Amino acid sequence: MAKRATRESYGIALQEIGKDENIVVLDADLSKSTKTEMFKKQYPERFINMGIAEGNMMCVAAGLASCGKTVFASSFAMFAAGRAFEQIRNSIGYTKLNVKIGATHAGISVGEDGGSHQCLEDIALMRTIPDMAIINPADDIEAQQAVKWAAKHQGPVYMRFGRLAVDDINSADYQFEFGRGVLLKDGKDVTIIATGLMVEKALAAAEMLEKDGISARVINIHTIKPIDKDIITKAAKETGAIVTVEEHSIYGGLGSAVAEVVCENAPCPVEIIGTEKFGISGKPAELFELYGLTAENIAKNAKEMLK
Repeated sequence: MAKRATRESYGIALQEIGKDENIVVLDADLSKSTKTEMFKKQYPERFINMGIAEGNMMCVAAGLASCGKTVFASSFAMFAAGRAFEQIRNSIGYTKLNVKIGATHAGISVGEDGGSHQCLEDIALMRTIPDMAIINPADDIEAQQAVKWAAKHQGPVYMRFGRLAVDDINSADYQFEFGRGVLLKDGKDVTIIATGLMVEKALAAAEMLEKDGISARVINIHTIKPIDKDIITKAAKETGAIVTVEEHSIYGGLGSAVAEVVCENAPCPVEIIGTEKFGISGKPAELFELYGLTAENIAKNAKEMLK
């Protein structure tokens, strides 16, 4: 079981795809943290440090993309999605340009950096931009494949990566399929739908429930937009209860996307586990406990739904 942060997976994948001379990487003075320094060391002539000017970086990325380049623009999620939202909307989304946004350090797992840096709103923001693909990988294997897919895709992509090292949940023969949810464990009593770093905790929660005689289905939604309506609808019809879990606000993220599908296609109870407040400084494990992003809390919510 490898243990690697998905931000590092991002850097490794960029270095691999960098042999394509059409790829350009931009960073907002955070290349050591976002791991784009790996690309920089190997392809310095196609790396540009834009300084602490995220909005300008997105505009430059749009300009390069309009000239036929495949551009990866990187920063912390708070600054990429938050500070540069207007430029992403108007310069990249509105024009459907071929820019890939690598947003690292998302969620409360940023830890001691505190609420100002713990981005819990980025998925909600990006979901509002038409034609913006959103990918939130669960582990190293999935993250690297997602980056390689994004490099080939024509159009804007938002990729969300974490700072915290996580175990691999996927096997070596795993194949990333854009827009398709992944059934990790089948079950008939309740469905747990998770994304990103929470997928590992969802699997742990299912094991806890199994000890209590509850059969839980676990689904990994790595592509939040476009979301896999078929796998969600099937789960709603067959289990009749859904718990979603995300390292993001309960407003506008995975839970909202799942609820939209369920309401339209197969109404059933949906419990959304996420954050409702700003983050605070602390160790990631302590913050997960404080905000209820634990396997124990997921299992507890599933049991309460089944009552």
